Amino acid sequence: MLIESRPSELPYIERVWRSRSDDVSRMMSVATSHGELVFWEHRGEVRAAVLGPAAKASIAPVPEDAVFFGISFALGTSMPHIPVSRLVGGNAAIPDVTRRSLWLKGSVWHVPDYDNAEAFVRRMVREGIVDADPVVPAVLGGACPDVSDRTLQRRFLATTGLTRGAVRQIHRARQAAVLVQEGVSAQEVVHLLGYFDQPHLARSLKRYVGRTATQLSAPDAAEPLSLLYKT
Repeated sequence: MLIESRPSELPYIERVWRSRSDDVSRMMSVATSHGELVFWEHRGEVRAAVLGPAAKASIAPVPEDAVFFGISFALGTSMPHIPVSRLVGGNAAIPDVTRRSLWLKGSVWHVPDYDNAEAFVRRMVREGIVDADPVVPAVLGGACPDVSDRTLQRRFLATTGLTRGAVRQIHRARQAAVLVQEGVSAQEVVHLLGYFDQPHLARSLKRYVGRTATQLSAPDAAEPLSLLYKT
C-alpha cells in the first residue's frame, strides 16, 4: 500500500493524499491532532467521512482493492457543524455520495479529487462549513498570545478535542517517528526532541505511533503506517 501526498499552500489544509489498498488488509493508524475528509471507492461503491483527531495509535481495517483520497486539515481547522467531541477517535459519515456528487450541509457538491482539493475547501470556507482558530497553531509554533492559559486550553479543546499537552505529545512523537525512519539514532532523537531518556521515547512511540524504534527502522509491509511526513 503506497500513499502519495503533497503539501498545500491553503492555510486550512495540512496535506492532500491518495492511496490504493492492493496488498494489505489492515494498517496502523497513527495518532493525529487534526481532522480529515476522506473519500474511498470499494467494489463500485463510493463513501466519504470526516475523520476526527486520534489520541493514540490503533489498528484500522483496510478494504481490499479500495481507492482512497483524503484532505488532512491543518491544526486548528474544524467543521463547526460537527461537534469535535463526537469525532475524537471516531468519524462522521457523509450521506448520499456518488462518484460525481455528495450532499454536504444541505447542498449538492461535486466530489473533489487530488488536484482540486483546494477549490473544494475554499468553497467550504466561504459557506461556513470550515473554520480555523489561528491561535492554536501559533501556540504550537512557540507564540505567546495575550490570553489566559484557561482560554488557550478551551480553544484547543474546541478545535481539536484534545488538550494542548496531548497535541504537543502527538506532534513530537510523529516527528520522532520520521527521524527514526530517516536513520537518526534513538539517542539522537531523545536529544533533538527533548525526551527524558530512551525509555520515554519508546513509550511515546508505542502509544502514538504504534511502533518501537526498531520496528520503524524495518517497516512491516503487511501492516503499513498511516500518513507520516516531515513538516
